[in-house]
Formats: sequence, C-alpha cells, structure tokens
Amino acid sequence: MRRLIQELDGQPESRRRITGTSVAGFSVTSQLSPERQVDWWELGETLLRLLDERGTGLLITVDEIHPADRAELAQLAANVQHFIQDSLPIALIFAGLSSAVSDLLNEGVAAFLRRADKIDLHAAAVRDVETSFTETFATAGISISPNLVHKAATTTGGYPFLIQLVGYFLWREAENNNGTLSPAAVDRAIAAAVRRNERVVIEAALAAASAKDQEILHAMAIDDGPSTAGDIVHRTGSRPSLVAKYRTRLLAAGLIESIGHGKTDFAGLREYLRKNQPT
Repeated sequence: MRRLIQELDGQPESRRRITGTSVAGFSVTSQLSPERQVDWWELGETLLRLLDERGTGLLITVDEIHPADRAELAQLAANVQHFIQDSLPIALIFAGLSSAVSDLLNEGVAAFLRRADKIDLHAAAVRDVETSFTETFATAGISISPNLVHKAATTTGGYPFLIQLVGYFLWREAENNNGTLSPAAVDRAIAAAVRRNERVVIEAALAAASAKDQEILHAMAIDDGPSTAGDIVHRTGSRPSLVAKYRTRLLAAGLIESIGHGKTDFAGLREYLRKNQPT
C-alpha cells in the first residue's frame, strides 16, 4: 500500500529493512524505519482517496482463512467497514473451506461480515472437467488417451480442490515421463491426489464433527447417490427433528449438500467414509 501511494502521489521510495524472508507458502516481511511507520487506517484512507480520484479502487483478497488469526481478520473487517462508511472504493474477499467461512460469520468476529454475500462454489460438471483436462494437456503437448482423461475427470467428482490436485499430480507424472501419461502414471496421480485431499480437506473437516454428525454421515454412505431424510431416520433410529438439526449442521460445515427437497448428498466424502466405516 505504501508503494502504491508513492507511485500515485509521486513520493520517493522510503528505505526499508528486511525483518524476515522465506519462500513457498511463507511470508516476506519488511518494515519501514520507525519515523515512517503509519497507522494502517490512515494509510488505507490515503491510498483509497488517491484511487478514488482516478476512478478506481482497491480489492483485498484473503485466501485459506481457516488458520488465520481471528483478531487480525476482525481488525481488517473493521477497517474495511470504516472505509465503506466513508464511501471509499474498497472491496474485500475471503475464501476458505465452507466450515471456516461459517465459523467466521457465526463467531461474531465482525458483525459487518454477516452482511457479506456468501458464494458457494459447487461442484463442476465432470464433462467440463474432462474438457478442461483435454484442452490443457493438448496445449502443453502432453499425450494422454481420452479414456484416461475421462477416468481422471470422473475421480474428481467435480470438486474444485480435487480438480486442482488431480491436474497437478497428472502434470508431475507427465514431466517425469517425457510428456506421456500411461495408465500406470494416471493411477499414481489419482492415488496421490486422493490421499492429499483426504489429509488436507476430509480429515480436517471430520475432526470437528461430533459423534452424531459422523453417525449421520456413515448412514448416508450406504447409498450410492443422494440420501433421503427418511432413510437416515430409519438407519440411525433418530427422531426426524434430530436428523433435521444435524442435517443443517452438516450443510453449514460443507460436508454434505442439498439435492432437492428432502435429499442430501456428499461433498466428496462417500468413498472415504466407506473405507473408514466404524467397527
């Protein structure tokens, strides 16, 4: 933000000292000399007024909010709210797992955030994933047969993170095999992607699920497709009102999704639950 102000306002670059450096998922931190340190609120207001004069604004994006410091998110939201109240051109986008987004909105971190638009990224159509894989690999000169592309796309179930993982591991296999993806290479890529998804997404999500949550999920895993509320009531022996309560909890956590009236399906969990049925 300081650099942008200097560019827009014609100020010379201040001397910085590096206080920490790292790569690959970590941060690079720099700090101005003490006499040049300015409160973030004042800094933001200065920048936004300069941008407003030029008919544009500032977008702040925060990804992977589940491990983020809630106090920092609350401070950021409070400052953004102040800027919006002053009619300054700013927008804020948070992204993360459904459960983390719900927690953030429900914890009262900032009442302002509860008025935000919540956008759920639902599963993509498998045929669209297949088309994307085909075009991407063809453009990169990677050789893979249509039936293997179909197998890889089907494995993703259309879930965004799994699409990324399968694509990533397929690409690595191609790099290690002179641009060719054999059936064995595709199997290795799929297995690696599924393991990573289970560890990073599924196990993390289930760690916060109660025993009753998991009972409902395992009752659903019996079905090959969407489950009805009646089936879950029958299999768990629970009252319909209790099943409805936990259905709402699981929807909010992003572990299941609504498929029409009275029906729910998994958000990428079925095979994992079937492999890990309670004894």
